[in-house]
Amino acid sequence: MAEPNTVEILLVEDNAQDLELALRALRKAKISNRIHVARDGAEALEYLFCEGPHAARQIEQGPNVILLDLKLPKIDGLEVLKKIKGDSRTRTIPVVVLTSSKEQSDVVASYQLGVNSYIVKPVNFERFSDAVRDIGLYWLLLNQPPKLDD
Repeated sequence: MAEPNTVEILLVEDNAQDLELALRALRKAKISNRIHVARDGAEALEYLFCEGPHAARQIEQGPNVILLDLKLPKIDGLEVLKKIKGDSRTRTIPVVVLTSSKEQSDVVASYQLGVNSYIVKPVNFERFSDAVRDIGLYWLLLNQPPKLDD
């Protein structure tokens, strides 16, 4: 189980409607506690790498899973993914791309960069809600992360 101040889910989403739908789905599944929201790629990286307003945070208290949109302002999702998977301190954090992009080039690039799962956002609220709930339940309750040496 996570430490008391540990964020379990980092939700990186700039679209206000998709963000609200995702948060509502996580609340409905009773996995809404300890979620940190980043509204652009730069904010996500500051959070993950303990920079700027997050400088007091310990990188070891990283999220258990990252839900990452690709089409983000400032720094796009593929660049965020590249930085996460390129750093030994964050490489093992599961990243689920949750995006509206069906572009094959985005799918291929995401997997080449080490994404754990790529999901195209359903436009229907019920399906979107089910997808977010299932993602949260799987990565927080079923997935077995590696034990890292301190």
